[in-house]
Amino acid sequence: MKNLAIIPARGGSSRIPNKNIRIFNGKPLIYYTIKQAQQSKLFDKVVVDTNSPEIAKIAKKYGAEVPFLRPEYLATSKAKIGDAIEYLLKRLKREQKYIPRIITVLQTTSPLREIQDIKACYKVMSNPKIKSASTICETSPWFFHLSKENKLILVNKKAAKSSNTQEVKKGYLLNGCMVFMIKTSFFMKIKQLTDMAGGQTVGVLCPRWRSVDLDYPEDWVLAELLYRNKNKISEKLKKF
Repeated sequence: MKNLAIIPARGGSSRIPNKNIRIFNGKPLIYYTIKQAQQSKLFDKVVVDTNSPEIAKIAKKYGAEVPFLRPEYLATSKAKIGDAIEYLLKRLKREQKYIPRIITVLQTTSPLREIQDIKACYKVMSNPKIKSASTICETSPWFFHLSKENKLILVNKKAAKSSNTQEVKKGYLLNGCMVFMIKTSFFMKIKQLTDMAGGQTVGVLCPRWRSVDLDYPEDWVLAELLYRNKNKISEKLKKF
């Protein structure tokens, strides 16, 4: 049974320069994801998918495989992650005869992920009927767009029947995402990490305070504070 961990880490981040290898709490950000994948003991192969020789060098230093660099046309800000993963899978199959049963995508931008989150998704995937699983966190049941005049436009209109959060269905969002896990055969069919339209993805709930996605500088600063104090936060939350 082959299980592949893929860590996407393209170079060229604009909002947070050199994000994937920027020092986070004393080590390059990518270090934490590589070590979690290794320490989970769920994967026979941990691959960093990058177009950057510098990122590749650091990834190899910490024990990840970088069998080849991602082509530049799949490393632009507009490139789809699904296309990059499909390219990776096809090359692994062609060059190494490697075909995993399950692929797990671990974003470097989720430094508050825990090994237990990865294992929780894998437990869900042990059910042969489940095709994919992704971590989620709870959020507001109401979601809005803004009109050209900055007026609030409620997207999920069914939630408009009440302004009391206790009377509407809870809202959830993909939290970063800490963990995407999907059967390879299903991924090659839909070319996405979650089945947005077909309802075939199982959500694995994670705490909101750990669901920080490093997209902006303020996310980075907040995540470092949370990371340094995560044990204290966990203990305090147990007392509520």
